[in-house]
Amino acid sequence: MGAPKGNKYAVGNNGGRPAKFETVEELVNVINSFFESCFKDMPMKDKDGNVVLDDDGRPYIEHQQVEPFTVTGLALALGTTRETLMDVENGNGPYTKEYSDVIMRAKLICQNYAERQMFTAKSANGAIFALKNYGWKDKQEIDTNVSGEITVTLEGDLDKWAK
Repeated sequence: MGAPKGNKYAVGNNGGRPAKFETVEELVNVINSFFESCFKDMPMKDKDGNVVLDDDGRPYIEHQQVEPFTVTGLALALGTTRETLMDVENGNGPYTKEYSDVIMRAKLICQNYAERQMFTAKSANGAIFALKNYGWKDKQEIDTNVSGEITVTLEGDLDKWAK
């Protein structure tokens, strides 16, 4: 993603790549297209897996999510890398806060998807891994402070062990 033209923070083309997105709205449209591409119109099925038909014998159609929302998928749709998305989100480079906010919100949608998978998927391992990449921590805190007195009693021939 290059710096948008007309951006007061842009450093100009100076031989670099031209701007990938001329406006924030153009960026938003591509992001929305990515999220929409994760859905497909599918025939509705009952609990036994049979297609549900209307009175005319046509299947009822549902708009179902068939692909996960991922940051890598988002980066591919934008024609860039995960690292560049992180740079834009963190305000690094010649990007306005508007661009940063849009990328941050898109990544938050991907993160929300991963978080929901922990509650709905048969195995949450993939979702947990993805959330760790968003900075979540999987840690256990153990209190190692001991209060009170500890008494050690030594018995036997200690001289034998001291040699």
